[in-house]
Amino acid sequence: MIDYQLLYKALSDAKADAWVKILPQQLEQGFDPSKHGNLAEWQALIDSVPQLPTAQRMLDADAVQIGASDELSAAEKSRLEDQLRALHPWRKGPYNLFGIYIDTEWRSDWKWNRVKNHIAPLEHRLVLDVGCGNGYHCWRMLGAGAKTVVGIDPMLLNVMQFQLIRKLYGEAPVYVLPMGIENIPYGLKAFDTVFSMGVLYHRRSPIDHLMELRDCLRSGGELVLETLIIDGGLGQVLMPEDRYAKMRNVWFLPSCDTLVSWLKRCGFKNIRVVDVTVTSIEEQRSTEWMTFNSLQSFLDPENPQLTCEGLPAPKRAVVIGNAA
Repeated sequence: MIDYQLLYKALSDAKADAWVKILPQQLEQGFDPSKHGNLAEWQALIDSVPQLPTAQRMLDADAVQIGASDELSAAEKSRLEDQLRALHPWRKGPYNLFGIYIDTEWRSDWKWNRVKNHIAPLEHRLVLDVGCGNGYHCWRMLGAGAKTVVGIDPMLLNVMQFQLIRKLYGEAPVYVLPMGIENIPYGLKAFDTVFSMGVLYHRRSPIDHLMELRDCLRSGGELVLETLIIDGGLGQVLMPEDRYAKMRNVWFLPSCDTLVSWLKRCGFKNIRVVDVTVTSIEEQRSTEWMTFNSLQSFLDPENPQLTCEGLPAPKRAVVIGNAA
């Protein structure tokens, strides 16, 4: 299991003692085997992965790299690949682990490359990544110089994928915790940078989510928000009647102007839209590491500019702002 003492210290140094006080109990509840039938099996799997010393660690390349292929025997490499595949599906990446290339559903490096040149430098910053998946972007944030990175994600499989990767990497000031943003005490105001990428449209109340993000940031801290949007002017929002691209839990897709107005209303300043990109079937697709249906199956086969429900196909914007 991960030792969280250095995390507690980093949070205390940022005057986030309100969270430090309850976080041990939250972690105990989050890793309660009765909460998920596969948790004990996943934990045993991670425990069975040996410590594999390596000097090869690269966090500033498209694929997060740990180890080199020639550092393991063929049998060791085969066993590690089997252990990694046991945590299918792998959605965020890619990773290169001792020569094993995990070709994940998402080319998450594409999103990072769209974001990285627009954000404030992460050197010496305490960073929060909301809805971080298995922590791919957390590793990229650490590689960009962040002092400590805290990722949160309620999906336990994602957390266990992170824990296996962190075991291969070794001790590092990066953590993925099994929880959502609602578990962070309101008004914490502790983080220098907060990322929320691919989360807002899953929230029933986007305004509440923006307020939660704001209250995680210190005064002047930076929000990096990436979400689905639609074309249109101020006030325009798409609320799917049922599913969107076969997803049940999609609630609000605003225009960029509407999204900026939401951020202003929630107390952000210096708001700027820095990227708008249509999601392609090259960026999100099925692979041998994520064998379920992916974006291509969610689009209208006759018109890829529409979802299978006849709604505008996924388009994403990156918006950056600062907490007042």
